[in-house]
Amino acid sequence: MIRSALRCALGAGFLMTAMAGASAQVLEIGADLSPTGLDPHLITAFPSFMIVNGNIYEGLTAVDKDLKVVPGLAASWTISPDAKTYTFKLRPGVKFHDGSPMEADDVVSSIKRVQSKEIASPLASRLSSIESAKAIDPLTVELTLKEPSAPLLASISTIMIVPSAVEADKDALQKKPVGTGPFQFTEWQPNGFVLLSRNEAYWDKGLPKLAGLKFNIVPESATRQVGLINGQFAMLPNIDAATALQLKGKPGVKLAETLELAYSLVGMNVSKPPFDNPKVREALNYALNRQEIVEAALFGAGVPGGPLSPALKSWAVDVKTFPCYTTDPAKAQALLKEAGVAMPVAVTMNVLPRQDIKDVAQVVQEQLNKAGFKVELKNQEQGQFIQDWRNSNFDLFASTNAGSADPDEYFFRTFRTGGSTNVFKYSDTEIDGLLDSARTMQDQAARKAAYDKVQAKLACSGPVAHLTYSTLFSAMRDKMQGFDIMANRSLVNLKNTTN
Repeated sequence: MIRSALRCALGAGFLMTAMAGASAQVLEIGADLSPTGLDPHLITAFPSFMIVNGNIYEGLTAVDKDLKVVPGLAASWTISPDAKTYTFKLRPGVKFHDGSPMEADDVVSSIKRVQSKEIASPLASRLSSIESAKAIDPLTVELTLKEPSAPLLASISTIMIVPSAVEADKDALQKKPVGTGPFQFTEWQPNGFVLLSRNEAYWDKGLPKLAGLKFNIVPESATRQVGLINGQFAMLPNIDAATALQLKGKPGVKLAETLELAYSLVGMNVSKPPFDNPKVREALNYALNRQEIVEAALFGAGVPGGPLSPALKSWAVDVKTFPCYTTDPAKAQALLKEAGVAMPVAVTMNVLPRQDIKDVAQVVQEQLNKAGFKVELKNQEQGQFIQDWRNSNFDLFASTNAGSADPDEYFFRTFRTGGSTNVFKYSDTEIDGLLDSARTMQDQAARKAAYDKVQAKLACSGPVAHLTYSTLFSAMRDKMQGFDIMANRSLVNLKNTTN
């Protein structure tokens, strides 16, 4: 339901803020899962990201709908001739939602917080090239790098700026976030809704155009669909193909679509048998029929894909060049015999509680079981799935991960030895060397050559079997205007939306 709002009560510690204009409206959104937390430096799940990044919080830089880096909280920046010093000029007059000014000290503190071992942020690898961060004056930040970093400007777009007061606090922002974004936190009723209200002091004058956003947590897909059709909800963001197919052509409903950067995957724990053996990992890939997964689980709305999305045309390698992407169950069984493992290879697959991933997992289970494996599916609630993922408590898992505009943002944290999301315990000296060198290269052709090698090696013997890249849909009431769907699933464009 789109409801008029003249005033929203802000959360504890915030002042009552009047909604500007009698026509201002809160956008009612139907979401499938509740967020697991709202701290932008600690969250790992989509339900949290879509609420937090770009809506409540912002970074020094941002990524636009064409996946290009643009100014964010930094109005401009300069890079030294040796590419090891970046100087950012911050926008004047930016305030946090509690009314305090956002200044250089907050930027420095946010960077240190992500780098802190005590905070243990999953984003830490994205800042590994930064040697020091210094506030030159209240509106100037200087980053000194250990070595040149080609992906730095893209990487820091994902590092949200938080108040310096919470630098050492792991709990302060999880339930009461304080950012600079176009919408500010108002209320969270667990498994009910998260309500954000318009930031009346937002630095980008005239935005946001809505009075607020209400993320209604509705696990049942059918209920969300009915809610959109009857006008209870104005939007269902980032929906799967099955839902989009059911909504297509419904009166008053329109669809936006794009090929997304996020991918479905099967992750393997290489720190213990049987996936410590690269032949077993290769066998798993030969057992898969990715096109069948697209057809059966995604209703044909997607493409088979390798380590990078085909949407990244300047980076991705054609999967036809990967031998193990040719489905061959007999080859898979031969590799298992070469590996010397007992057959069938009995393993458990943890499954992310999203319907599309459950569907993917069932198809994968059937395919692997025909090729020398015996897979048991373990359907988990989201919190337990994330905890087991963080703790590397799995044989296999089926999930989906967000893609990135620059390969380093995904590859370095995921596959570099000790990477902040390398839950697979994967370590390969050749991969480490390629990733280390590629992030320092300023020449695009040289970087691509390095990442081509990385993709070729990861495709068949890495710890992740990349499966598919879906067509991403968002469904809206036809009155909704100004929203651009983004391949990285960001809802940042809601600040431009009217209804």
